[in-house]
Amino acid sequence: MDRTTSPFGLIALLLLAGMTAAGQFAKISVIFPELALTYPEAGASLGFLVSIISLTGVLTGLVAGMMVARIGLRRVVVGGLLLGAALSAVQALMPPLPVMLMTRALEGLSHIALVVAIPTLIAQLSADRHRPYTMTLWGSYFGVTFALVAWAGAPLARSHGPGILFLIHAGVMVVLAGVLALALPRGVVARRQDPLPGVRQILANHPRIYASPRIAAPALGWLFYTLTFVALLTVLPPYLPDATRATLSFWMPIAGIIVSLTLGAQLLRRMPAVTIVLIGLAAAAVSVVLMWLMPGAFLPPVLLFGSLGLVQGASFTAIPQLNPDPADQALANGALAQMGNLGNLLGTPVLLAMVTPMGFDGAILFALIAYAGCAAVHLHAAARRARG
Repeated sequence: MDRTTSPFGLIALLLLAGMTAAGQFAKISVIFPELALTYPEAGASLGFLVSIISLTGVLTGLVAGMMVARIGLRRVVVGGLLLGAALSAVQALMPPLPVMLMTRALEGLSHIALVVAIPTLIAQLSADRHRPYTMTLWGSYFGVTFALVAWAGAPLARSHGPGILFLIHAGVMVVLAGVLALALPRGVVARRQDPLPGVRQILANHPRIYASPRIAAPALGWLFYTLTFVALLTVLPPYLPDATRATLSFWMPIAGIIVSLTLGAQLLRRMPAVTIVLIGLAAAAVSVVLMWLMPGAFLPPVLLFGSLGLVQGASFTAIPQLNPDPADQALANGALAQMGNLGNLLGTPVLLAMVTPMGFDGAILFALIAYAGCAAVHLHAAARRARG
């Protein structure tokens, strides 16, 4: 393949497919109040509609990374889109809660297939000089999708019922599956010809992969990032001033996207991705300390999430930088998806457990410990890589 040019149209389609994967979370989270009215008997168990996808990702993330190189990235993307579309269409019928939960668990398979295969394809399709931008765009897909669904999808669900959002999601996934089946060239990444690993081999491969300072480093750092991102967005608002709470709730995630696509992309052209992750962590820690010193101030929370935008884009870019082999990239993306789902699963409960006895100080301590842990993981892995 010609590495001097990037097929931007194809990469744009893959980014849209990634947004439908993020939509598998957003379509539930954004209309959660409407779903609570649809399933009034569910009570607290309704939260599993969101978290069960994360649980599936924790259990299958690295398995997907091992398998996509053997099945073929093109097949995995198209198959993941079709499976997701079918399940979204069933969900549009608003079936009984046990059936809805079963479709969400299966949807986790579609989600993990997409978030492992798509960034691996984007990295391979991107010319070297464009990769910092394309991987940064990929890193912003989650925040952009949530903002879009909140802006356009939530009003639709309120006026026409939740089912309309699931139907639109299914339709977009079907269209993208058809277009990508035709547009994706075969053999972008050569399929591995060795047989699919058995259960015993899969279990044995987990320690080997997580012991690798190249394959595992982005994922282990991502665990600490995801522990805080959704958790802080969920738990911080009650501690923000009433006058600026709504404005801050909008600008905090938007700041991360803006910084990732501007400053982050420029820095990635000049520095290694891991260095930028460490810069972002240091800036995030300073922002957290400023939040503690100046409670209620507008700027520190925005600076915090802007700093996390550097961590976000650089973490995805670190995967192809540290792992030139596409098979290793797939494993690294699988590990990152697994750790990201684990972080999303644990972050909010852990933060709430710290905030309940300690209040706002608990949130500050939680964030500082997480960012120190992320930095320690990357510094330790970098030292190991330097030793060879």
